[in-house]
Amino acid sequence: MTHVVSENCIKCKFTDCVDVCPVDCFREGPNFLVIDPDECIDCAVCIPECPANAIFAEEDLPPDQLAFIEINAELARAEGWKTITRRKESLPDADEWNGKPNKINELIRDAS
Repeated sequence: MTHVVSENCIKCKFTDCVDVCPVDCFREGPNFLVIDPDECIDCAVCIPECPANAIFAEEDLPPDQLAFIEINAELARAEGWKTITRRKESLPDADEWNGKPNKINELIRDAS
């Protein structure tokens, strides 16, 4: 199993989680982070670090977020989605977007 970044990360992109990841499995896009399922070791240290509560063990993912299993896998391999290993500032309006539902249409997939 792996961990999955869910919809609430979109337009927030808090990066507290990347500082604690022992295997550098996070990839960064313009307004979202993903976890590379081939790199994740299922340690769960990222979960409590996420201020948006957007990271779940795959088996604990809410039913309405199951599409994010494939989204994480796809974008982890997408061109331009680079490994992120250090915390950086969140997006300027992250606090306003944190907790808003139905943000999937806001996801920017093209990182180039």
